Amino acid sequence: MRKRTKAREFALQILYQMDITHDPPADSLKNFWETNKEEHHDEAMKEFTSQLVTGVAENLRAIDVKISQFATNWQLERMAVVDRNVLRLGAFELLFRQDIPPKVAINEAVELAKKYSGVESGKFVNAILDKIKIEKGA
Repeated sequence: MRKRTKAREFALQILYQMDITHDPPADSLKNFWETNKEEHHDEAMKEFTSQLVTGVAENLRAIDVKISQFATNWQLERMAVVDRNVLRLGAFELLFRQDIPPKVAINEAVELAKKYSGVESGKFVNAILDKIKIEKGA
C-alpha cells in the first residue's frame, strides 16, 4: 500500500476518534501514534497524516458547510460516522490542498468509504465530492 494511502487511512481513524471523543487533534494524534508504536511508520507518513488531521480540524466548519450544501436530504450529524469523516477528509483535500489532484482526492476517499463502510457509501461519497469539485471548478 502506498504511503499516502496508508496515511489517509490513519487520518480517517484519528478523525473518527475525534468525532466520538471530541478530543483535540494534538491529543488524538499523540494517542494514535503511542497506541501504534510497535508498527514502523516513517516520518513522511506521520507528517502527511498530521497535516490531514490538523487541516480538517482547523477548517471543520467550512468543510461541514460545503458537505451539507451538497448532501441533499442528509443531515451531517445523521450520517454514519465513517462516511462523515471520509467526506471531511476528501473535502479538505479538494478545498484546501492544491498539491493533491482532485481526481486523486476523490478516488482515495471513495476507496476509504468502500473499505471501511460499504459500496453504497463509496457512491455517496463520490457524488458529494464530485459536486464540490465541480463547484470549485477543478
